[in-house]
Amino acid sequence: MKIAFYAPLKSPHHPVPSGDRLMARQLLACLGHAGHAVALASELRAFCGDSDDAAAYAALTAQAAAEVERLSTLWRAEGAPDLWFCYHPYYKAPDLIGPALCKRFGIAYATAEASYSGRRNVGIWADMQARVLEAVRGATVNIGLTARDRAGLAAATPEAVIAPLKPFIDAAPFTGQTPRPQPGHLVTVAMMRAGDKLESFRALAAALRLVEDRPWRLSVVGDGPLRGEVEALFSGFGDGRIAWLGQKPQAAVAEILAEGALYVWPGCGEAYGLAYLEAQAAGLPVVALRTAGVPEVVEDGKTGRLTAPGDHAAYAAAIAALMDDAAERRRLAHNARARVLAEHSLPAAAAALDAIVRKAVGETG
Repeated sequence: MKIAFYAPLKSPHHPVPSGDRLMARQLLACLGHAGHAVALASELRAFCGDSDDAAAYAALTAQAAAEVERLSTLWRAEGAPDLWFCYHPYYKAPDLIGPALCKRFGIAYATAEASYSGRRNVGIWADMQARVLEAVRGATVNIGLTARDRAGLAAATPEAVIAPLKPFIDAAPFTGQTPRPQPGHLVTVAMMRAGDKLESFRALAAALRLVEDRPWRLSVVGDGPLRGEVEALFSGFGDGRIAWLGQKPQAAVAEILAEGALYVWPGCGEAYGLAYLEAQAAGLPVVALRTAGVPEVVEDGKTGRLTAPGDHAAYAAAIAALMDDAAERRRLAHNARARVLAEHSLPAAAAALDAIVRKAVGETG
């Protein structure tokens, strides 16, 4: 099939790395792996971060209308796609292009990871979120990557058609590494920005202070606008305890993970966390919080340990227990890699996603 792909929040070509950009790229790869001809339909970033910025929203809607006309002209000349696939429309970044085109050309419309939050209905966001709901209601299918997201959509729009798809990664760069864990080597990979990321760094620092007497060292991969604040959270641990490695390409991240003994990232507010899947594919047990979408990708007692949010002592105890038990780390590591390959890999996702989109296009046709 011909599929037009659009990510209103962040294009797959955006220069700044993030989980959104990675997932957009993974979905493109997944659809291609299933044999479809996928093209990025538009680079328009439909993002409004200020609920009171009506001027920005007006400018954005005008740009979107121009994109609708541009694509209409293109499709009349070259033929319309079979499906418009929109990744992650939400209150700050609705799809202002796809629904109009699908109605005009009579093609199927699909969303992946659409979300709704009633408390965000303020200022321009109320209208933006209304557009999200309208698109979800009219979609042939809405693909939810977590049970929490699917439940949220079902509650907001009971008539919406919703299908599950497990979060996934291209595991090959990570499973291609031979695990060579170094005792006491903890690893985390995360952007350094405000909000949940900073809260996770704060929780990690608090927990590590409770096991400061243990012979651990921490490698931190990532960068961001709050790097100074993040580094300050870990001040006082002593020279050589923390390695600030900065942003790294995927191949380098895979190498670093292969040398880790544990992957430690609390995951405050994490939608699901593709980095957890990468770490497990590399053969690392995970220590995280039992919160948000983390349990979708980390199985407590099988691929890692999950502790209660806000309980720094429990989180620290989980790290200490696994540092002390090499046999348990090996068991969890084996399970982690096997689970990613069986349930969260590109081939597994491609088969599931292919079935979903073929049904959607068949129902529209």
